[in-house]
Amino acid sequence: MHMDLSKILSISGKPGLYKMLAQTKNGLVVESLMDGKRFTAFSHERVSTLEEISIYTEDEDMPLKDVLKAIYDKQEGKEAISHKSDGQALKSFFEEAVPAYDKENVYVSDIKKVIGWYNTLIEHKLLDFTETEEEKKEEEPEEVKKPAAAKKEKKEKNEDKK
Repeated sequence: MHMDLSKILSISGKPGLYKMLAQTKNGLVVESLMDGKRFTAFSHERVSTLEEISIYTEDEDMPLKDVLKAIYDKQEGKEAISHKSDGQALKSFFEEAVPAYDKENVYVSDIKKVIGWYNTLIEHKLLDFTETEEEKKEEEPEEVKKPAAAKKEKKEKNEDKK
């Protein structure tokens, strides 16, 4: 089973996580991972897939998938501390798993949410990182410097015209 976070949703204002079952004209049919209840999340509700979410770190945003993987590795695939633990405990736990997280912009409420999600995913056996190692090997390092250099040259040319 490969983990597909694009089918796991967070709905603003509603607790827990939801599994997307189907799309309708005016929204998504979802099932709560907490109690198995099904309902329609309408398009005006703020629905995010876990695939789209990332956490601020000191250099760049870290996709939630990588954050969950870091916690998973730290916990050796077991449940994490309770998201109801006190703020200090949550912060130090999170710092051990994701040392580079941005301490200014990631609040205890965010950490609480991520750890709560992690535990829910573990409980429902929805976290599976077995394929990600192979996927990583296939990814070739991107050359990031070229486009930036090209932009700089264009800028200089434009300045010559003035």
